[in-house]
Amino acid sequence: MTKSKSKKKIKSPYSYRLAAPVGIIFLVFFIIPTIVSFFFSMTRWTLFDWEFIGFENFIQYFKEASLAIGFKNTLIYGVVTSGLKVIIGLALALLLTGRLRAKGFLRSVVYFPVLVSTIGVGFTFSVLMDPNYGVINKAIVSLGKSIGWETYGPGWLVDPNLLPLFSVAFVDVWKGVGMATVIFMAGLATIPREYYEALEVDGGGAWDKFKNITLPLVQPATAAVVILSFIGGLRSFDLIWAMTNGGPGFLSDVIASINYKQYQAGFYGLATAGNVILLFFVLAITGPIYWYFNRKEQEA
Repeated sequence: MTKSKSKKKIKSPYSYRLAAPVGIIFLVFFIIPTIVSFFFSMTRWTLFDWEFIGFENFIQYFKEASLAIGFKNTLIYGVVTSGLKVIIGLALALLLTGRLRAKGFLRSVVYFPVLVSTIGVGFTFSVLMDPNYGVINKAIVSLGKSIGWETYGPGWLVDPNLLPLFSVAFVDVWKGVGMATVIFMAGLATIPREYYEALEVDGGGAWDKFKNITLPLVQPATAAVVILSFIGGLRSFDLIWAMTNGGPGFLSDVIASINYKQYQAGFYGLATAGNVILLFFVLAITGPIYWYFNRKEQEA
């Protein structure tokens, strides 16, 4: 009768003490503030005192007239920005990893908007998109006159029919697509060239390479871009506030801007409850997306 050899436990060469600093930072700046937020979301508080009121803030928050618009706008904004960043980011990554001159300069140009302050970008584009004096509308009017059309520039951020939310979303894509491009470029760099050469031998063209090799093997990068862009889009506040203040009316209000308006009005407990709701909303949207991509990666 042979003894079954017990599997030896592989000991990590790294001490848990190396992770202690990161763990402390995570505890102090994420776990503790989150727990405190949950508590204060069930209170009526100011800077000097607080009163426990249970779930009254959540009940009152869901009675807000603008909440339905905020949820809809938040979801639309997240879908539009993340979708465009995936499509444009992958296209730029393919272009900038191909046989192209001045690739280094073009990569810098694509990534540069990521480094610029979001508030600065918001104020700059709010001036550029001004319906009367903005450079964009002046260019449209000049172009129309050159071809014999009497045209007027649209009210990008003030016309209710144009949906200012989409104008802000396109600026968000311009600013953030550089990061998506870098992630896709890193994903493309991991694909062995031998795969493309083998497909060329079999007579495959550019579309066959993209469909059968690039798209499946760049999936981890796609998952990262989708999840990060979606989380950023659902939590977006600074760019929207700098460009439209949630207006006109409530047309570009998202959950984060509604919460900020509650803080401005002095309803701190109500605004804290709104932030907790936003947290669960983001988790409810991005959780299934993460599970889907993780499952596909395991199957592959």
